[in-house]
Amino acid sequence: MAIYDIRGKDFISTQEWDREELEFAIDFASDIKRWYYGGALPELFKNKTFFMLFYNTSTRTRSSFEAAATMLGGHAQFIDFATTRGSEGERIGDIARMYERLGHALGVRILENAVDYVYGAGDAIIREYAKHSKTPVINMADDMFHPTQALADMMVIKEKFQKRVEGKKYTIMWAYSDHLRSWGSIQDEMLIASKFGMDVTMAYPEGFDIDEKQVEAAKENAAATGAHFEISHDPKEALDGADIVFPRSWTSHACVTTGLTKFGKDKEVEAHNKHKDWILNQELVDIMSKQSIITHVLPVLRGQEATDEVMDGPHSVILDQAENLLYARASVLALLAGNSR
Repeated sequence: MAIYDIRGKDFISTQEWDREELEFAIDFASDIKRWYYGGALPELFKNKTFFMLFYNTSTRTRSSFEAAATMLGGHAQFIDFATTRGSEGERIGDIARMYERLGHALGVRILENAVDYVYGAGDAIIREYAKHSKTPVINMADDMFHPTQALADMMVIKEKFQKRVEGKKYTIMWAYSDHLRSWGSIQDEMLIASKFGMDVTMAYPEGFDIDEKQVEAAKENAAATGAHFEISHDPKEALDGADIVFPRSWTSHACVTTGLTKFGKDKEVEAHNKHKDWILNQELVDIMSKQSIITHVLPVLRGQEATDEVMDGPHSVILDQAENLLYARASVLALLAGNSR
């Protein structure tokens, strides 16, 4: 698909965009960042409205999208789903067509407790909005994907490694937490990294396997770029020589395929508690490559997923990631529904 076809396109997962389209969006985000720091930012979303429909809470997604729209001369409107008639049974199709008439793009965030951790349920709802909307639908995080986060993270990785990301070892490491988190972020990170030719290692304890279809897609991405993909159940092996490490907790395979209510929250927490030693600490950082970086989509659960020493240390780039959310999301708004050509 040609670059110019990106306008009006939905953004539900990075896997559904070509690498060239993703590269274009990242490069454009870098341009926006330079323009922002240079004080010469064009109003690429002027007089435009982005509706943000939140089924779940948010810290960075809401604030960065709102700031991005404002920065480009437009407006992002926060909508709590619980305050809409949708919470009383209004059809998704009717809601989508209504927002299409009032604005220029629709973002939806739905995952975890909003769908009882049933895998794929949140993604299916976002795709239902997209089915009925003629304006672009942007996934602001669901139980399968988190594409704008992955875009911002790849932007950071490219910045830190002077755009030379092919062949870099990217370890996505399961980390202990007493909080229950879905697979969206880690799967989109796996997909975009493998699509960009990075050697991806998924490290997790037995029983925390993710979606086999997404793993197969990542393997196909890796094969197409000449990269490597592997799964490890040994954190030391997985982090040895790693260039990028992302420590993140996620729910077990049994939980998401059953649903939290049916599976039992206590049972899931018990499964997590068996692996409290899966924490990113300085000992593990010391076996990573010398130029390595530590990433996290935030919030990082300190003392569980990783230590303060690590997350506040010289390898951590978590604040750079958070800042780049602004530019990556501005890029997406401008390219999909803005005044850019």
